[in-house]
Amino acid sequence: MRNIFAFIRRHFVFLAFVVLEILSLWMLFSYNSHHRAVFLGVANEVTGSINRQVDKVDDYFHLVEENRRVHRMNDSLLNLMKANFNVPDTGAQPRTDSVRQDSLVKYRRWLYRDAKVVYNSVNFENNYIQLNRGANQGIRDNMAVISSDGAVIGVIVNTSPNFSQVLSLLHSKSNVPSALKKTGTIGTVRWDGLDPRFVVLQGISKDVDVKPGDSVLTSPYAYNYPPGFFIGRIAKVAVNKATGFYELKVQTAVNFATVQQVFVIENLQRSEQLQLESETEKKIEQVKPRTR
Repeated sequence: MRNIFAFIRRHFVFLAFVVLEILSLWMLFSYNSHHRAVFLGVANEVTGSINRQVDKVDDYFHLVEENRRVHRMNDSLLNLMKANFNVPDTGAQPRTDSVRQDSLVKYRRWLYRDAKVVYNSVNFENNYIQLNRGANQGIRDNMAVISSDGAVIGVIVNTSPNFSQVLSLLHSKSNVPSALKKTGTIGTVRWDGLDPRFVVLQGISKDVDVKPGDSVLTSPYAYNYPPGFFIGRIAKVAVNKATGFYELKVQTAVNFATVQQVFVIENLQRSEQLQLESETEKKIEQVKPRTR
């Protein structure tokens, strides 16, 4: 207490000046409309600037939650895309006039599930990505995986109850059926194990018009991937002299070093397609050539 009084006595002049200054400013702004308006304008500007900075800090600490919310919303929107459904041809189906039937009934083919990356590698010849979704969440082998902005990442190759392993596009055994957006020419994207920023598009004939910057998409003839998803852009055009085909260097649309949120895509009709293919092969092999 004695120290407080000593402090006041020592700085009495300065403290009195501060008190009188505050009092004079209060009287000035309270009884003068012009000065009050100026003061309120400055005060609003200062408090607004402070609140803006506080809001930015608050947004930063809620980025993870907001990112998850947007990712879940994207998942819902992706599942509503028209390309996910097949419209059956009902023209050849017998029907009774008294029975009402909607000929526009749609059958879902592609189903999207959101997931988060919990492990990722990019510096090896064979790279894998691990997701926080597994068999308990409906994830199975051979499901495609794309990034949150719709670029190809890889395919599921193994699952546990709550996790799944993705064969990354950056893997020596990765083969993605692909097509040039400009011409529709079909090829295959593989990784040469050199630079994680680039993959190689093979199987494109030299007579196809290819230029750097052309887009490479997933093929419409793949069982795992929906057609038209972005793989990357042509970065370099070269010809393999041994095969006579292009050896196209493609810069991947995904930065594999920073990927976090993904979508897992299930082809609900894949089993039917594979079964038909298998039965067709058996049927053709069992047919004996006729002799005259």
